[in-house]
Amino acid sequence: MSEIKVVRTHAGQREEQTLTTGTKAWELFSDDADVIAARVGGDLRDLAHVLQDGDEVEGVEIGSQDGRDILRHSTAHVMAQAVQQIWPEARLGIGPPVENGFYYDFDVETPFVPEDLVKIETAMRKIIKANQRFERRVTTDADAINELRDEPYKLELIGLKGGAGTADTEGASVEVDSGEGAELTIYDNIGRDGQAAWSDLCRGPHLPTTKRIPAFKLMRSAAAYWRGDEKNKQLQRIYGTAWESKEALEEHLHRIEEAERRDHRRLGRDLDLFSFPDEIGSGLPVFHPKGGVIKRAMEDYVRQRHIDEGFEYVGTPHIAKEGLFHTSGHLPYYGEGMFPALDVDGMDYRIKAMNCPMHNLIFRSRQRSYRELPLRLFEFGSVYRHEKSGVIHGLTRVRGFAQDDSHSYVTPEQAPAEVQHLLEFMLSLLRDFGIDDFYLELSTRDASKDKFIGSDEDWAAATRVLEDVATATGLELVPDPGGAAYYGPKISVQARDAIGRTWQMGTVQYDFNQPSAERFNLEYVAADGSRKQPVMIHSAKFGSIERFLGVLVEHYAGAFPPWLAPVQVQAIPIAERHNDYLYDVARQMKLAGLRVEVDDSDDRMQKKIRNAQLQKVPFMMIAGDDDVEKGAVSFRYRDGRQDNGVPLEEAIARVQQAVASREQV
Repeated sequence: MSEIKVVRTHAGQREEQTLTTGTKAWELFSDDADVIAARVGGDLRDLAHVLQDGDEVEGVEIGSQDGRDILRHSTAHVMAQAVQQIWPEARLGIGPPVENGFYYDFDVETPFVPEDLVKIETAMRKIIKANQRFERRVTTDADAINELRDEPYKLELIGLKGGAGTADTEGASVEVDSGEGAELTIYDNIGRDGQAAWSDLCRGPHLPTTKRIPAFKLMRSAAAYWRGDEKNKQLQRIYGTAWESKEALEEHLHRIEEAERRDHRRLGRDLDLFSFPDEIGSGLPVFHPKGGVIKRAMEDYVRQRHIDEGFEYVGTPHIAKEGLFHTSGHLPYYGEGMFPALDVDGMDYRIKAMNCPMHNLIFRSRQRSYRELPLRLFEFGSVYRHEKSGVIHGLTRVRGFAQDDSHSYVTPEQAPAEVQHLLEFMLSLLRDFGIDDFYLELSTRDASKDKFIGSDEDWAAATRVLEDVATATGLELVPDPGGAAYYGPKISVQARDAIGRTWQMGTVQYDFNQPSAERFNLEYVAADGSRKQPVMIHSAKFGSIERFLGVLVEHYAGAFPPWLAPVQVQAIPIAERHNDYLYDVARQMKLAGLRVEVDDSDDRMQKKIRNAQLQKVPFMMIAGDDDVEKGAVSFRYRDGRQDNGVPLEEAIARVQQAVASREQV
């Protein structure tokens, strides 16, 4: 019997093993029940994959990201099988894994309702219990077309194979960009009788058997256009989630409940912060007085911090001649993100989607000396981006927003220090707002694509600067190949909120293209009298004020720290006769710069306290006869604690101290 040699990597251990020809991957990992697939030569494979001489084999555990994707894709197959058991006329779309779950699209006569999901889950549990085996089968286009002649969407995918493009933006059941001669595979769910209980066109890999699905739940159904194109037929999509254990599923469902409780769109309405009137248009928020207070407090603080860090405040208009954005490169490389041209006096103007071209004109407005560098320009620049309606989401994805935008003009030698300065400044600002769990992402160029401009040498130098600075922070650095802006690489700060979700915050971007002679021809006079080109470094600390405010609402679940709270103190009289006293206290607090409201409604005191709690006010200030007599108040905090008989001067000082220190109350 012939032998092969493979290298097995598992649990951090790497070892060479001698095996008999025909050995399958599962035999290498039979001692670890968590391994559900293998990575062979870098490619994910089923455990039934037959190993070849020289293979490098690594076990894929179910709790890893790849393992979860395989689990979820396998569960999607089980769901599709269950749907066709209940509704045999249902035609199959695609069923990929997505973040935290999976979906499958179906062409059915009647949309699914919640009761249908219960039926499907019951059928899925029976399939899982039956311990069907996922078995991969290589086929030809002709055989697949014959076998799947009743599945029009699968036939379309087969027709796409060998052409350009992919089957769906979120993933597909079959590769369609693999070129002529690509291998076409079908997965059969094999029952105990050895016969295929159900089959699907799929590239895999999958779990060994259905019984390896530990925990799942169907979440909801929705309409979805076939292949994400609104010109195609609308199908019915069922979303589900699957996890490596019942405990992991419960934790996920709890996170969903917590996320719903923190949803900034609902809290924005309940706390009267902002709204999205249909009359204005999708993705264009308006801030109500209370939301305006938070937004102004954020802007005032951030503006002063920029000034303290050496930035000069500037202002630029909302529209400009179209030629400006050709010069910057935005129209050729980012035109789809800009709104169509406006006709102004017979000339084409554009609503700006970015501030940098106008800042370049400020730099170029007069001769600059090396002594002025770094020159740091900053503004809250209102920009407008033509986001597709399907991606707009509350304040976190809008069409109109204000960037806390800065551009630093430096010599090449100053660039590393300036990038470090900007990154440290950005992280300190986020910490000031109570966000302190970060990692960094380095977005670089994909040299195979033509959406990037500039020489290889310039890109390499710029990327090296950003990577060195990011590494020096000691924070985790995650690569993002191909994610750079067209004009240069960038560092993004990824921040985790109070329930562990990740949000992209600000960016630092190195730009050697816009200052060039071919673009804005920016120059400064060097020490030797020669004219040299500066490096331009873009930085938005939060990305946008609107988006960051949405993140903060969810991070704090609407319970803002006192310095950001729209109402810092709610004054509550025990009886009507105490109104005048509290109005006088409120006047003194307002003179001290605090935001105070007096609830003089006809509601009972307990109802007033409840209302203040629902509005998440940090301090409730209650006064009765004893308080009036002693010149004091009773403090009730957001967490339910209460201090009685607090002298008025001390009460004012307590709130002032909480605001000044930006403490959480």
